[in-house]
Amino acid sequence: MEEKKYSSPYLAGVGLGLVLIAAFYLSGRGLGASGAINSIVVFFTKLVSPEHVNANPYLAEYGGGAINPLKNWLIFEIIGVIIGGMISGVLAGRMKMEINHGPRITAKQRWFFAVLGGSIFGFGARLARGCTSGVALTGGATLAVGSWATMLAIFAGAYMMAWFVRRLWI
Repeated sequence: MEEKKYSSPYLAGVGLGLVLIAAFYLSGRGLGASGAINSIVVFFTKLVSPEHVNANPYLAEYGGGAINPLKNWLIFEIIGVIIGGMISGVLAGRMKMEINHGPRITAKQRWFFAVLGGSIFGFGARLARGCTSGVALTGGATLAVGSWATMLAIFAGAYMMAWFVRRLWI
């Protein structure tokens, strides 16, 4: 299958904005991803130790008592993102297994740093009680000053960190 051209970022931005408006209208909330991961973690924690979930107010909010942690619309959002991304990759001819890395780093090191960075970012998302998609899309759309400050800090941190890892990619 021949690889297709990428979509217009402007058209994709408008589409994302329409999805965000639909999420506000249909669910009363914006978009986000880390809440779904938290619900899945609470589900497995509840399988092993339901009394721990019930005794912890933070976890109980997601799955305490008779609450099913998997009955959360964010889980279906994440499933839709995964399936939609796969369909898009297949239709555009970009569905393939590959590990992108620079000439000065091995595939194994790339995996290590990707998992390490993702873990740190995930920990930060739970510590802040939300992820970047929630902050940038939902908070930014409502013009929340804290969301804009957070995104500026994330971009500034990424640019500062890039100085340390750029030699691996050049």
